[in-house]
Amino acid sequence: MSEKLLVGVDLGGTTIKFGLLNSSGDVLFKWEIPTNISDNGSHIVPDIAKSIEEKLTEKKYNKNQVMGVGIGAPGSVNVETGVIYEAVNLGWKQFPLKEALEQQLEISTFIDNDANCAALGEMWMGAGKGAKDMVCVTLGTGVGGGIITNGQVVHGVKGAGGEIGHITSVPEGGFPCNCGKSGCLETVASATGVVRLAKQLLTEYKGETILNHENLSAKDVFDSAQKGDTLANQVVKKVAFHLGLALSHLGNTLNPEKIVIGGGVSRAGSILLDPVNQQFLTFSFPTVQQSTKLSIATLGNDAGIYGAAWLARSSK
Repeated sequence: MSEKLLVGVDLGGTTIKFGLLNSSGDVLFKWEIPTNISDNGSHIVPDIAKSIEEKLTEKKYNKNQVMGVGIGAPGSVNVETGVIYEAVNLGWKQFPLKEALEQQLEISTFIDNDANCAALGEMWMGAGKGAKDMVCVTLGTGVGGGIITNGQVVHGVKGAGGEIGHITSVPEGGFPCNCGKSGCLETVASATGVVRLAKQLLTEYKGETILNHENLSAKDVFDSAQKGDTLANQVVKKVAFHLGLALSHLGNTLNPEKIVIGGGVSRAGSILLDPVNQQFLTFSFPTVQQSTKLSIATLGNDAGIYGAAWLARSSK
C-alpha cells in the first residue's frame, strides 16, 4: 500500500512554507518559496500548485497518495467555503482560495487562519500535545491566537474567534492599534509593542541602562533584562503584567488545560514566561490556577505547517 501523505502550507506575506508529512505527523520534507504578491496576489495560487507538484515529482510520489492539502492563511477565513474575507498584505478580498487551488491542483484543500493553524500544530505535535482544550498565543510582529475546545478551533460567527491580540489590556491611555482601537494587547506584548514600551520608558528614565533608541529590538530588551539591566526589567515587568492579565481572562473564561506562548518573542524563554505566569496566577480563579498551565511553544516556525497538515488529516 502506498504511503498516505499530507501537505501543510503556511502562507505568509514574505514566504510560503511547505511541509510534506505522513499521516503520523512526521515531516518528510520541508521547503519554502517567496510570496509573489504582485498583481493583487494573482500569482500565489499557481505558485503553490506548481511547487507542490514539482516536489511530489522530485520525491517520486503520486498525487493520489496525498490525503489533502491544508493551508494556514492570514486574515479572517470562512472555513466552510475556504474564502479569505480579506488579507491586506496579499492583496486579497473575498478570495476563494480553496476553490482556486483545488481547480489547479486537483487535491482536496482545507483552509484556516494561520494563527489557528499554529495552535492546531502545537496541539498535535508540540507543547500542547495530548490536550484537547488549549489556547495558543503567538507573539510576533503582532499578537495572534488560536482557541481550541474539545479538539476543535473556535472560529466565531465570522472567523474572528481567537483574536487575542485585540483584547483591550490598557483601558485608558493605551497605544493606538492598527485595528483602529487603542490599548490592544498586541500594542504592548508583540515584538513591536515591547520596543514601543522600551522607547517610552527610555525617554523618562534617569538611571544607567545598556538600552538605546538606535536599532532597538525586543530581543535586546530581553537579553538586557537577563543581564540585570534595571530599565529592561521594568519593560519586561510591564509586558508580563499586560500579557498575564489577558491570559488570566482567557483562563477564567475557558479553563483550558494549557496556554501555549509562541512566536518570535517567546524565544525569550523563562525571562518572559516566569513573570507572565506570576501575573496569570495573581489574576486567575483558584480552580484555573490549579488546572491551567502555561508553557512555551516547541515547534517554532514549523507550527503552521503541522497545523495546516492537521486540517487535512482531521477532515478525512
